[in-house]
This record gives sequence, C-alpha cells and structure tokens, in this order.
Amino acid sequence: MRIVIDAMSGDNAPLETVKGAVEAATVFPEVKIVLTGNRRVIERVASEQRLSLSNIEIIEAASVITMQDEPNCVVKDKKDSSMAVGLLELKNNADAFVSAGNTGALQVGSTLLIRAIKGIRRPCLASILPFPEPVMLVDCGANVNVVPEYLVTWADMASIYMRKLFGMKRPKVGLLNNGVEEHKGTEVEIETYKLLREDSAVNFIGNVEACDIPFAPCDILVTDGFTGNIVLKYSEGFGKFFFRTLKGMYSQNNRSRLSFLAMKGQIMDLKRQFDASEYGGAPLLGLSKPVIKAHGSSDAKAIRNAVKQAINFAKTGINDEIAEMTARRAAEKAAKKAAAKASDTENKEAVK
Repeated sequence: MRIVIDAMSGDNAPLETVKGAVEAATVFPEVKIVLTGNRRVIERVASEQRLSLSNIEIIEAASVITMQDEPNCVVKDKKDSSMAVGLLELKNNADAFVSAGNTGALQVGSTLLIRAIKGIRRPCLASILPFPEPVMLVDCGANVNVVPEYLVTWADMASIYMRKLFGMKRPKVGLLNNGVEEHKGTEVEIETYKLLREDSAVNFIGNVEACDIPFAPCDILVTDGFTGNIVLKYSEGFGKFFFRTLKGMYSQNNRSRLSFLAMKGQIMDLKRQFDASEYGGAPLLGLSKPVIKAHGSSDAKAIRNAVKQAINFAKTGINDEIAEMTARRAAEKAAKKAAAKASDTENKEAVK
C-alpha cells in the first residue's frame, strides 16, 4: 500500500509533516510512505531533526498552495504544487492521500483529478467532532450551497463509513436544525427531513439542536458545509477555551496546584477525549480514492493519525460499498421511472 502525504501544506509544514511521516513509516512498516514537496527542504528538516528518510520516498514538487490561494489554482497556476503532485500520484500509483492544506483547493483538485464515485454529485467533508463520544459532522466545509438530495447522500455515505471504521451496526443520523420539530428550518431542512425519514438505508432519529451536540444524541450529524464549518470551528475553539480556563483555575495558588496533581490523570484523559488530532483528519467521502484533509494546524501526531485513518479507509472497502449503494439507488430510480411511464401509457390507452 502507498500513502502519499503533502509535505509542504499546513501551518506547521514541513517540520511537523515530515516528523509525522517518519513516525507513520515506523508504526506502519508494511506501508510505503511518499512525501511530495521540495526535496532539498524536506531533507534539510529531516537532517536538523535527526530523522531517517531511508524508507520514505520523496517526489519533487516546485510550489506550495497557500491558504490565500484560489481553490482552482491546484489545476491551473500551481499544477506543480505539493498538493497537485500528490493528487496525481494518488490517481496513478497510490492508495490514499493526506494533506493539511487549503480545503477549497483540496476539494477542487480531488473532484477534478481523482473524480467522484459514479452517482455521487457532490463529495462531502466529514469530520469527527472532538467530544467524548464521536460524532461525525457532514458536511463540515466543502459545500456551502446544497440541495436536500446532497444531504441524504452524505448521510448514506457517512453511515457506511461509521459502520466500517467504528464498528457501529446502525449509526444514528441526525439533521442539524434550529428545533427538533419536523417543520423547523429552511425549505432545504424541511425537505431533507422528509427524505431521510423515508430512507431505509439510514437510522434517522430526527432534528438535532446545536445545544445537544456535545451529548452525542446521534452518531452522524448532517448539515450544509457553511453551517458545519462554523460548528466545527466553534467546538474546537470552545475546547481550547475550556482547558485554558481550567489551567488558569489550577494555577492560582499552591492549594489549587496540589488539587491539579490529585486530578491530573482524569484531566489529561478528558483533554485526550477533546483532542481532534486523535482522529487524524476529515475524509472527503464520495471520491473514487481516499483523500484525508488533516487540520491546518496539524502536528506530527495528527499527521501520523491521518495516515492511520487513510490506511483503514483504503483497507475496509468503504468506496466499494458506496459505489454499490449508488448503483442500487440509480437502478431503483430508473425502475420507478419506467413503472410510472408504463402506468401513464396504460392510462392513455384506456382513455382511447
């Protein structure tokens, strides 16, 4: 198996990316790790950190896509970037791709270079919210403008993902809304509610309000990419605020410091539960090959875990099952259309 990593994209690249890649190569020796980026810079960083690149392949890439670049630059002005080169390597000769770079560029590049599974109109970005109980948020930033059919397809794909990777037999699906009543929300939410309720492939539990998300009322939370991205970033920000406040409380005096020592184990366990890096990154569901979007501020641990996620994604046959699902849906739709047409013809003949 070959896993490609964009070595140059992200807030902490290439240092943390290279460190994470070396860790991944050590933990998963059966996997070939490939880095795309400036060879001279990658080798210099490895030398400074005394890291061995002996079992890691490097593919030269001349440029880097920044967070300020337009999304379509990955297939236009920066075809030689570490992200574009990595996606082409995935297309031609690899099993999965990991990048902590520009989300918009990664989505555009993945859609145009890797292509979506037949029948998937819009791939979605799916992230695990950093709460004690994992909740997969779809979409969390890839698609701002949506129609109900997109949301239903994302719920279907996320259900397959959570079942395959997390061992959930029938993951619960919730629709993010401003109330639990089925008539709440915009036209998109109201229509999506109806479609999800009729979808036998998902275990739909109804609308979920934002205040209930931390209590994990569902395993999968479906929404548009604009709303999802706000929820994701708010949850990450609130987690940092919570632990910074906690640190301030335990640092006030000697008594509070002693209290911290007594509670240190439980506090560190709680912090790990809220640590998004434990899950590695967000898969782009609906593509013909696995692409993992690591957080822009990923450290070595997050990159290593993103590689682990990519390996599991590639191994479990998620895409095969998604392809089977979309083919089955297309056949059912065609059969209904044909039946409706036949019924209409019969009615016309009867009138004659």
